[in-house]
Amino acid sequence: MKPRLFIVDDEAPARSRLKTLLSDILEECPHELVGEAADPQAALDGISDVAPDIVLLDVQMPGMTGLELAAHLTKLPVRPAVVFVTAYDEYALKAFEVHALDYLLKPVRATRLAEALRRVTELRGQSAPATSFPQTVRRHFSVQERGRLLLVPVADVLYLKAELKYVTLRTRQQDYLIEESLTSIEDELGASFVRVHRNALVARAAIIGVERATVSVDGEGEHDKAQEAWQVILRDVEERLPISRRQWPVVKALVK
Repeated sequence: MKPRLFIVDDEAPARSRLKTLLSDILEECPHELVGEAADPQAALDGISDVAPDIVLLDVQMPGMTGLELAAHLTKLPVRPAVVFVTAYDEYALKAFEVHALDYLLKPVRATRLAEALRRVTELRGQSAPATSFPQTVRRHFSVQERGRLLLVPVADVLYLKAELKYVTLRTRQQDYLIEESLTSIEDELGASFVRVHRNALVARAAIIGVERATVSVDGEGEHDKAQEAWQVILRDVEERLPISRRQWPVVKALVK
């Protein structure tokens, strides 16, 4: 079966050149081009819709690197193989260290592109192990909404709150549900978020003050009860989040 390809590059001339090269090698390397995108969200939407076998992915794009986008692609029901295409050779070592299926340098030669497609197609036919991606600090959360994978900028998030099996991600406009643990988010994004309670992380930049109030708290393991406690005041929303006694010194230092 012919592999189905999808191109992701923010530069139209780069996408055009890849399409020309693919046309040139069509006879020797049969394939089907099923889509292209110029930005990460359009890429996620298009790839979700057409489920390509291989994504030809630029590394340097405004707002998100190809490495980060590739990590978001792992959350799709049908995960494509990724071939990085870039003008920057400094990413090559990192890509191969994490078993990237291939890494092409611009300007891409037709023979090199054909070689990459044949190699990836062969590996997929052998049920090759899934590619892993480097643990870079992400700039977006990926969330499922109405069957669509959306990108929410980390900078837009006011807080994350654990509730039952999910974590609620709150922006100024709306709430989203994500299936990640607060602990893993804190480990990765601790420079941007502070834990105010065992079930809540708050964006440091969103904190505008604290106030005392009578709230229902669990006392970090005790029975629920009403007591005077500190709450964090956030920009752009009226909701207040309780601050646990354990985390109060940390939050207090931020609002001095």
